[in-house]
Amino acid sequence: MSLEVKQQSLRLGRFERGVHLVTGNVLRGLTIASGCRAGLLHVQLLHTSCSLALNENASPDVRMDLEAFLDQLVPDDTGYFSHTAEGRDDMPAHVKSVVTGSSLILPLSNGHPVLGTWQGIYLCEHRDAGGERRLHATVIGDFS
Repeated sequence: MSLEVKQQSLRLGRFERGVHLVTGNVLRGLTIASGCRAGLLHVQLLHTSCSLALNENASPDVRMDLEAFLDQLVPDDTGYFSHTAEGRDDMPAHVKSVVTGSSLILPLSNGHPVLGTWQGIYLCEHRDAGGERRLHATVIGDFS
């Protein structure tokens, strides 16, 4: 066994507010997993007002319902937030990011993340104008 650690940055681009299936974006951009027989992939989102999640990859209704739930849980224009200088959606976006998380750890097998039949990677964009989003990926695995 030859245990190695590899890292890579990925750009996801700009997304409108909502929950977006980005599995294909991540897999197309991920080059460091190639040749990894078995290992772990850690993907870290490098922003504080959006998040990553692993969930349903078939029905867009799941993504719309998740967004509706998060918007109801932490609505914009909540009167008790102090951090308001960056807009009405900024502090709610930070709270949603804490609730949903900013990273994923996935098993790797034969160079590919192991996902269930109905699992996909979501980018949850919590801002109206969030900007380009970047990820940093780390693979720890057997490359022998």
